[in-house]
Amino acid sequence: MDSRFSSSERTVYLKEMSAVKLDLLIIGGGITGAGIAWDASCRGMVTGLVEMNDFASGTSSRSTKLIHGGLRYLKQGEIRLVREVGSERALLHKSAPHLVDPIPMLLPIYKKGTYGYWASSFGLLLYDWLAGVKRSERRKMYGLEDTKNLEPLFKQEGLKGAGYYYEYQTDDARLTIEVLKSARDNGALMTNYTKATKFIYRGGRVVGVKVKDLISGEVYSIYAKKVVNAAGPWVDEIRIKDNSLKGKRLLLTKGVHLVVDNKKLPVKQAAYFDVPGGRMIFVIPRGMKTYIGTTDTVYEGDIGSPGISEADRKYLLNAVNYTFPEVQLRLTDIEAAWSGLRPLLREEGKNSSEISRKNEIFVSDSGLITIAGGKLTGFRKMAEKVVSLVSKQLQDEDGTIFPPCTTDRIPISGGLLDNGSYHDLKKAMVKQGRTLGVNIDDTFDLMSRYGSNTSEIFRYIQRSDRDEMMKDRLLHAEIQYSIHYEMTLTAVDFLLRRTGWLLFDRQKAEVIMGNTMMMMSELLDWDDSEIDKQWSMLQEQLKSTWDLSGDIREENSMVRRPKKKNQDEPSQTRFYA
Repeated sequence: MDSRFSSSERTVYLKEMSAVKLDLLIIGGGITGAGIAWDASCRGMVTGLVEMNDFASGTSSRSTKLIHGGLRYLKQGEIRLVREVGSERALLHKSAPHLVDPIPMLLPIYKKGTYGYWASSFGLLLYDWLAGVKRSERRKMYGLEDTKNLEPLFKQEGLKGAGYYYEYQTDDARLTIEVLKSARDNGALMTNYTKATKFIYRGGRVVGVKVKDLISGEVYSIYAKKVVNAAGPWVDEIRIKDNSLKGKRLLLTKGVHLVVDNKKLPVKQAAYFDVPGGRMIFVIPRGMKTYIGTTDTVYEGDIGSPGISEADRKYLLNAVNYTFPEVQLRLTDIEAAWSGLRPLLREEGKNSSEISRKNEIFVSDSGLITIAGGKLTGFRKMAEKVVSLVSKQLQDEDGTIFPPCTTDRIPISGGLLDNGSYHDLKKAMVKQGRTLGVNIDDTFDLMSRYGSNTSEIFRYIQRSDRDEMMKDRLLHAEIQYSIHYEMTLTAVDFLLRRTGWLLFDRQKAEVIMGNTMMMMSELLDWDDSEIDKQWSMLQEQLKSTWDLSGDIREENSMVRRPKKKNQDEPSQTRFYA
């Protein structure tokens, strides 16, 4: 079986899903749906998944991009949750080392702050014990002078010291894609840009879903023994389609993050600090940028487009400028931003920051299974809980027995180490890259996104035209891999969610935008009308991620729509600046 997760196979996957009765159909292609598809397919279930936009286009690409150890949950007294996320964090680091990296985090302690020095010391010690933190990453406490040396930019007034601990940084969108690829490796059938439009019932029970391919307009009927609603912020909308929106409901809260050049906010390591008003904010270095987040406000607008207000921007900038007074960030320093929604379970009498991040499963009278709430860190355990429920129901109903969960022992796509360490893998990839003329920095850059799958990109480079510049060969190889192995259909898919360049490497994104469009147009056979459509989508994305007033910045005016290659020109790929 060809396990490639190819854009060219979308229609094939949809036809296959509609031609058989699935054991399980999942609605939603974020990290929760991806985890369920991975778990179910590993157990041998005939599994399908549909996502109405691109994979990870909702909450799963708009988080703080941390695999949390659960420190904030300790403050809320959620001991069991701290244990669980600590264990899950260690598992993810082992199964996807290219995407889950430990980073040091400073917790500055101020007079009259949220945490006192000794309370912080005890809290971090308890956190280390509950979360099972390994010895090399256990907390350290620093006095005033050491804290100043570790981070000279901290506000000095009232500073008493700091706690030093570890969080794990990730690329949430790429983690979702890699988990989906793992599900595909086990036979799962999954498509993006496929909307669930209505349920199919028999005797009052859900037996399938009508879906519309938003690319072709075709409608398919997909039948399944069990249907899971894992639509994140949209789960209540799916419940409405099932006439089962009763009892507990979602409370959506908005989290905004801003990106600045690290020369504007040159912190030495990540920090988690108090701000006036009682919340806590992260500043996190990532490559040559530093990002800031997050807000936490109740949201009731368009779920697909949670905007960023001037108040959001000023709140975060003021928070940073208060704690790092020498920095004095301005609105014009913001290079990119994103806004996402947290699908929390509504709890009366609590504000958004106090609401538990625990997940919960609802089963409607029709049999629709809904998973709501939860966090990125706990996606694997959430999936295990859902798939175990599905397994039990199938056994009770028709006697089919599926094995227990095994995802705690299986590497995620890109994390295959062949019995060696990740360090060994990196050395092997550097050696392979050198034989192709790829320098060490470019190899490490590719590995930060693709891990062991970098070898597939090297195969595309090996087959490319050696007369072209290496930067063009690298880009073309990455685009080819993304289309054939990650179901990439649009320029936004590639530049935003597959690579993150629109957020964290704006200059590169500007330079390669025209080339990217032309390469994709040839690989996906776009005509001029489709190029116009793709270019418009890209411009809209630029407005939402780069210029927060709604107009593309003047310095981006050099970015122009690429021209379709002359049909009389030779058929090899051509590059446009």
